[in-house]
Amino acid sequence: MIKTRSGETIVTNENQNKLLKKLYGSVLGRVMLKTLTAPAVSKLAGGFMDSRASKLLIKPFIKRSGIDTSEYIMYDFRSYNDFFTRVIKPGKRPVDTEPSHLISPCDSKLTVHKISRNSIFRIKGSRYKVKDLLQNEFLANRFCGGYCFIFRLEVDDYHRYCYIDDGTKTENTYIPGEFHTVNPIALERYNIYKRNCREYTILHTENFGDVVQIEVGAMMVGRIVNHHGEGGFCRGDEKGKFEFGGSTVVLLFGRDTVVPDEDILRNSAVGTETVVKYGEKIGEKC
Repeated sequence: MIKTRSGETIVTNENQNKLLKKLYGSVLGRVMLKTLTAPAVSKLAGGFMDSRASKLLIKPFIKRSGIDTSEYIMYDFRSYNDFFTRVIKPGKRPVDTEPSHLISPCDSKLTVHKISRNSIFRIKGSRYKVKDLLQNEFLANRFCGGYCFIFRLEVDDYHRYCYIDDGTKTENTYIPGEFHTVNPIALERYNIYKRNCREYTILHTENFGDVVQIEVGAMMVGRIVNHHGEGGFCRGDEKGKFEFGGSTVVLLFGRDTVVPDEDILRNSAVGTETVVKYGEKIGEKC
């Protein structure tokens, strides 16, 4: 289930869900996934999405997904990926500048979970540990007692993400893997976050201590595009973008650094995602 911040329930895309059930719920479907989720196939699909021929997909996608194009800077896109990573109009995603407020790095559906040393998080049927996500047990242990924020983006979301505070960052660490959709139906069968490619960096923030931000690729997403390596950053500055497909951003916070907003905690406790927007308040500094 998905809810807005005002408490309204969102209806998901039933046609997309039926297709995913066939892929992940049958032997033939899972055989097909072996091919569809291979990095080489994703790279090939990404190449097509960068081509001029892919422009033909833009108008049908807008109509099918019901995207409000009035929020975006629309022009003669060179490719589908050019459209997919379209830029929001100035003022449409105002960034909360209160230093003590935690902001969302992206438009997404959010769940929040407490971290313990042996926590196995169940997110829409998928189980994983933080150390599996990072492939670094020492780093994962630093966040015991803190919170794990999971931001799931769908194909009609704004696919750019920002920094949550002022600070400095380490280099990006890339972990290769297979590409799988992050739709909840897929999570019922596979430990998606252990199988997908992902990239993470440690953010040394001014107000929330050390935070790990992880970008997770999904089926047919050939690239996670982060703009910066090691260096400084400011709250609300664009950190990067995802190319074609639904994807996920994960934030890890240490003990006694942040308190998530009550509605998000309440929804997460019953397995409900909360719709959040790039730059809006989703928690506070402890």
